[in-house]
Order: sequence, then structure tokens, then C-alpha cells
Amino acid sequence: MQNILWENRDFFIQQHDSNLPWVKLFTKVKYKEVTQLSFDLKMQMYGILEVIEETMLEYYNPDKINIASFGNMLPHLHWHIIARFKDDPYFPKTTWEEPTREFNLNLPSFNNFIEELKKNLD
Repeated sequence: MQNILWENRDFFIQQHDSNLPWVKLFTKVKYKEVTQLSFDLKMQMYGILEVIEETMLEYYNPDKINIASFGNMLPHLHWHIIARFKDDPYFPKTTWEEPTREFNLNLPSFNNFIEELKKNLD
């Protein structure tokens, strides 16, 4: 398992292996679908997603935030939260496709972003 960047009793956040600002939010219990969560867990999850999105918007000033949950390869409920830029290697396509150009973004420190995110989540 990758390093956990933040956690509480029910959820944890990991970094996705990418040059883009990209984190994943997981449930600690291995649920498969959102419908399996209690109402309170759903509200907590959506609240965390909102804080991640707001922090990415403020810190990176991206053109778009992508939020997706698939689970086809890993049937453990998790969300991908990705800051997207018009000149990133994949834009406007998905980050799972082949890049169309070199990575030339000069982005602020991911570690500083995580510190800001932790402050906003706690």
C-alpha cells in the first residue's frame, strides 16, 4: 500500500503516481459501491471531496478539477481527484490516455499542498 497522506477514522488519502496534482480518497472499510455507505459516511465523504477540491482550486488554480470513481481494477470504493490544466500532457482527454505533449508545467510543491490540505481537513 502507498503512503497514507492523511486519515481519519473512516477515510484515508493517498497520492497517485503522476506529475499532476492527483490524490485518491479511500474508505477504510472496503465498500464496493457508494450505495453501501451509511448516510453519515456519504456526507462525510462528500465533505472531504469538497475540501480536497477547494484546496486544489486555491493552491494550484487549475482550469478544471476531475473527480472520478471507477473501481474496475480495484473494487474498493475510492475517488480520484485530479487538478487539470489546459496545457497538461493529457488535456482535454482523460489522464488514462496517452499524453499528447510533454509535461512542462511549473507547479507549486505537492508537499506544501498536502500540508495545506491537512490543515483544511482537521
